[in-house]
Amino acid sequence: MSATLHMEKLCNVAELNPKFKEKLKSDSSVSFVPMAAVLAEMSTVTGEEKQYCEVSKGYTSFVDGDVLVAKITPCFENGKITQAKLKNRVGFGSTEFHVVRPVEGKLDARYLLHFLRQERIRLEGERKMTGSAGQRRVPANFFASLEIPLLPLPEQKRIADILDRAEALRAKRRAILAQLDELVQSIFIDMFGDPITNPKEWEICSIGALLTDVTNGLTRRRKGSDEGTDIVLRLRDIREGWIDFSDVNRISLSYQESSRYKISVNDLLFIRVNGNPDYVGRCALFEGFSEPVYFNDHIMRVKTDQSKVDGKFLVYMLNGPRGKREIALHRKTSAGQHTINQDGLGKIEIPLPPLKIQQEFAFRTASIEKLKTVHKASLAELDDLFSSLQYRAFRGEL
Repeated sequence: MSATLHMEKLCNVAELNPKFKEKLKSDSSVSFVPMAAVLAEMSTVTGEEKQYCEVSKGYTSFVDGDVLVAKITPCFENGKITQAKLKNRVGFGSTEFHVVRPVEGKLDARYLLHFLRQERIRLEGERKMTGSAGQRRVPANFFASLEIPLLPLPEQKRIADILDRAEALRAKRRAILAQLDELVQSIFIDMFGDPITNPKEWEICSIGALLTDVTNGLTRRRKGSDEGTDIVLRLRDIREGWIDFSDVNRISLSYQESSRYKISVNDLLFIRVNGNPDYVGRCALFEGFSEPVYFNDHIMRVKTDQSKVDGKFLVYMLNGPRGKREIALHRKTSAGQHTINQDGLGKIEIPLPPLKIQQEFAFRTASIEKLKTVHKASLAELDDLFSSLQYRAFRGEL
């Protein structure tokens, strides 16, 4: 870090959760931002329009330009940190937001936003959380005590502009991937119809009849002294329909562990537990990797009867509206954690077209999936570039 870089506590250059001082009429238009509107992939949020009387009580207030930080688990860990870009000057939103308002003339809001969105800040905040499981929150004093490199305001704006432009490139790549996902969805609907209404009257089948084995993963975690030799997938690595190998977790496994938890080609990996119910049931098909791969106990490894169901079809069905609805029916909640067990998985019901048609779907979408792989690799490179820029920016090296 530069020897001349001046560090300042955030509480000296920003207001944390400022009091509401606006004078509004009951029918005044304001913006409203629910937690669901804040996406980790987006650095701004606009919200929806409401009247002041609808949101004047029971919500957090903020103004256009403020930085909003989700304080509750798992929203904070998932990167829900954004800047309010409102249609109205005043906004309201979830009580699970911390509001950070830069002091004008001292701190640029976009510079602040990128500082708070660093991975190290999220990891430090996670360690400082208080409360019980499922209701853990990052306290305001964690942010107040953070030290931010306080560069001259023009320099802050220059750095923020570089990071904004790098983020825009990532957003474009994500938009292409979203369009490809929509194309796959249109092919699915064309071939099978809406899986919820089942207009083509396919046979309804319980998932249990399509499976040959279901196993929960490795319970132990890597010890501090273990540098790790074997890839053990975690919840965060299982994305919707694909597996993220960009930042793998390694644990040195025994022979018995590697034999029990090894993943084979065409195994389905299914998230079985999380504090966020929307993540439970998310699944992906393992199609091979350059070295052996294993899985931890947040995940179930599901082996299918390939004479009855195609893995790619099943993954797409389970990640879609019908699958999510069925998973919600069989999901259980305890101590703030949402789970689905092997019995619940087996009770999920889906429309089951003939195997030949399932395989045709996999064939027709294979070229799209290859194109998605190319764009995902490009996005991973852009993510690495952004992380490098972000790291250098707050060390005075950009």
